[in-house]
Amino acid sequence: MAEVEIPQYFVCPISFQIMEDPVTTVTGITYDRESIEKWLLKAKDCVCPVSKQPLPRSSQYLTPNHTLRRLIQAWCSANTSNGVDRIPTPKTPLSMVQVQKLLKGLEVPCSYQKSLEKLHGLATTERNRICMAEAGVAKAMIKLINKSFKEGNTNLNNTTCIEKVLRIVHVLWSNDQSSMKSTLVGENNLDFINSLTWILKVHLDDNNIKMVNEAMPLLKLTIEVAADSTLLGSLGLEFFKEIVRVLRKRALLSQQAIKSALCVLTETSTSGRNRTRIVEAGAVTELIELELEKPEKNMTELIFNLLALLCSCADGREQFLRHAAAIAVVSKRVLRVSAATDDRAIHVFSVIAKFSASNEVVLEMLRVGAVSKLCMLMQADCASYLKEKARDILRLHSKVWNNSPCIQLYLFTRHQR
Repeated sequence: MAEVEIPQYFVCPISFQIMEDPVTTVTGITYDRESIEKWLLKAKDCVCPVSKQPLPRSSQYLTPNHTLRRLIQAWCSANTSNGVDRIPTPKTPLSMVQVQKLLKGLEVPCSYQKSLEKLHGLATTERNRICMAEAGVAKAMIKLINKSFKEGNTNLNNTTCIEKVLRIVHVLWSNDQSSMKSTLVGENNLDFINSLTWILKVHLDDNNIKMVNEAMPLLKLTIEVAADSTLLGSLGLEFFKEIVRVLRKRALLSQQAIKSALCVLTETSTSGRNRTRIVEAGAVTELIELELEKPEKNMTELIFNLLALLCSCADGREQFLRHAAAIAVVSKRVLRVSAATDDRAIHVFSVIAKFSASNEVVLEMLRVGAVSKLCMLMQADCASYLKEKARDILRLHSKVWNNSPCIQLYLFTRHQR
């Protein structure tokens, strides 16, 4: 096969491959559509890769270069004997006008379902998602969800539609996070949180696991947007009860839904008021039950981080100590999972030892091996601050634990490490 020299102007300046769908930017430079669209989507500074001049981020400003495409196709066809593949004529990309027409169709009852199904199908490809995001599809979908919540519409037909709406919002969010964040500000965010909480409640009651698996990750993303605002302070007890119900029904749900629930509780536990409500919803008990099932490492880290936060309040420690396996399961994970888990476990033992250490609790720590684990930690290859915290815990109750062999060996007869 003879070596073929490719004309330079057939090659995309970004991918360095023959262009299949050449488009020209406002700067006059031609690129392959897929390459420049990815550039526009992901580049921090939206400038032309070749000229460095500013570019509008919207792909609507890309003009198809039909003449160049025909030249490339003709050249490829003429060189098939040399191993060059033919390039098919690309499909016409989705336009803003088409998307806006579908959005208008959502406002008419007779075309609502058909328009929604078309939008759902279009959202499966990245190129379409870019156009849909620019056309404001995410905002329209959020309005639909909020409207269903306010109307209390839970009929079967609407449930199927809402499932599609949730999927569209989720994939658009993955494609353009900054746009979604600007959509969900102030009251819009709170309304959407309330709507998603309502979806969780309705479908947890009905055991509609599919809908819960769709709604929970989306709620996580929405809460993360609100993490720096005062909105989190307005969440009520019912909100936390629904999130804890997700943990309670974990056997039926996806791992993503469970992790999302843990992340939501972590994000919202920054205030003492919310921590009290999370505890009141029964989260501590469910976290211990979940950890007893020996989940994967990153889930254990989420659980222990949350336990440490909740045990910082008296109600959290009380609920923790009411669970017969609580001290034992925390003790067992020390030095077995990760440094992050060790840090959170020692924090739990520290606040228990300082603020909730009845004689029964202190003896339980000795009986289930927590004291031995603290001694082992002092001898392990771990951070010095953790060793110091372990030593402080051991000293707090040394009178009760003084018959423990490890106490005698590590606490009183060795130099501080």
